Amino acid sequence: MLPLILLLVASGATGDDQSTKFELMQHWDNNFEGKFCFKLATASVGWELDITFNVPVQGIQQWDGDFIHGSNSGCSDKYAMVNKGSKGIHAAGDSVCVRMMGKTCGSGGAPTGTGILKDLSNDHQTLPKIPHVAGAQSTKYNYAEVLMKSILFYEAQRSGKLPASNRIPWRADSALGDKGASGEYLTGGWYDAGDNVKFNFPMAWSTTVLTWGLLMYKDAYVKSGQLDWMYQSIKWPLDYFIKCHTKPNELYVQVGDGGIDHGSWTSPERMTGKRPSFKISASCPGSDIAMETAAAMAAGSIAFKQKGDTAYASTLLTHAKQLFEFGKAYPGKYSDCVSAAAAYYKSQDDEDEFSWGGMWLYKATGDQTYLDFAEKHFVNKTAWGFSWDEKIGGANMLLYIETKKDIYKKTIVGTFQDWFPGGSVTYSPKCLAFRLQWGALRYASNTALLALVAADAGIDPVNNRKWAMSQINYALGDAGRSYVIGFGTNPPRRPHHRAASCPSLPAPCGWDEQQMKVPDPHTLYGAMVGGPGKSDGYVDDRGDYVKNEVACDYNAGFQSAVAGLEHLAIAKELPSTYKDVCP
Repeated sequence: MLPLILLLVASGATGDDQSTKFELMQHWDNNFEGKFCFKLATASVGWELDITFNVPVQGIQQWDGDFIHGSNSGCSDKYAMVNKGSKGIHAAGDSVCVRMMGKTCGSGGAPTGTGILKDLSNDHQTLPKIPHVAGAQSTKYNYAEVLMKSILFYEAQRSGKLPASNRIPWRADSALGDKGASGEYLTGGWYDAGDNVKFNFPMAWSTTVLTWGLLMYKDAYVKSGQLDWMYQSIKWPLDYFIKCHTKPNELYVQVGDGGIDHGSWTSPERMTGKRPSFKISASCPGSDIAMETAAAMAAGSIAFKQKGDTAYASTLLTHAKQLFEFGKAYPGKYSDCVSAAAAYYKSQDDEDEFSWGGMWLYKATGDQTYLDFAEKHFVNKTAWGFSWDEKIGGANMLLYIETKKDIYKKTIVGTFQDWFPGGSVTYSPKCLAFRLQWGALRYASNTALLALVAADAGIDPVNNRKWAMSQINYALGDAGRSYVIGFGTNPPRRPHHRAASCPSLPAPCGWDEQQMKVPDPHTLYGAMVGGPGKSDGYVDDRGDYVKNEVACDYNAGFQSAVAGLEHLAIAKELPSTYKDVCP
């Protein structure tokens, strides 16, 4: 039997479709054997090969792809296939060949035709115009660009039916079947991190903190042209929380099982497994998450009232009040009842959420009873860190801003004494305040936001602003590289993120994509990774979920702190130097 070689050579960039006539080398009777070959100019994670023959053929056998049009049974002149698993993963410069055998139908002569190679690594995403704030103080990094890209990150985390304004072409509708125990419609919200679970506790905290930054530093969003996008950004989880609050004393707090989800590697659009939902109620209390969700909705009500959407603001405030009363009436840590959350976002206490939630209700209503409640639950100690689980620093900051009482100021000053050089927090050689290896940049950025808010409140403004600037600029590139994807010098290209690592549909995605060495096919613009070790060491490794995962709560304090720095630049009040922060 003599071989037939069908030769397809794709030269140049593989981002665009490549079309060529195949070269028929040999054939015998109505049988043929051949291969399609092309050379990759860039790395590839997935491909589609569309073939049009001049005559119908049948019985095609090949080992590199799965047919999505045509098959090995029946006659057709058109075939399309996508790669099998790891067959789509190649480095730049690789020669990729698809070998096949088949027969022409009837007594037709030698087949001719064309082949089109589609690189499913290229999503053709185009960035909006990079914003520049005219008249602002000159900055080492373009904070307006960071704001724009961080908002894009949250758009990439969206679950549910995407809006017509979707700017992430490699994301599509997903998890449209998310429901509660009685069929409640629970679509929407954000996927938590590099996985496909919706954990409401960190999601609610992220929404509160992002909204706080919008309220504090609105001019940064206005001047950078991001205000409307920011309103859309926070409205996405707020709409979801409204769905989750199914009764005054009932709140869904998680959709998806972490164990099942973490046992697979695929994009949200490809999910096929069951997605259980979990809720708190009078018999399964969770005052911490009820108060945090109330805080998010109260903060949102302030933001949308300022925007002029009074109806939506009123809806949010109604839910916030009900959730506050729910949490107040039924104390208890949600993760003690919702065991599915305990392995991932276990709550340590709810006293800080009582104070935090009370303060946000007070800010939204001006009702003294909420302030009295927050003061009653004041946590009189310095903050270990500001995060989804510990709101002490934020609650005490709001208490001081509203009351100016020295007892609250003392905890704030003590927190920064602990965090600044000479305190208990370790510093890396390049000046990262290293509180914990898991998401080190997250804790430094969150505390940077508190430092900027403290400075605005008159607490050691010079040093607090310098320190905040040092921590945010570390993430943006002061350490010699950027830790924000798609921004600055040598940013991460292999984050621990399922959707970003998967090629575009209809190509498959699984553990091969998690373990591949090539960069992700999609750029997860604006996402800040967990960050380096305590000696500034970092490897851009997709398998390292400690240093290289991203998460909604990682970007929340970070984005609001960046807005705070842009606010200072607009007012021309940024510190002229900050390098003296570290010895």
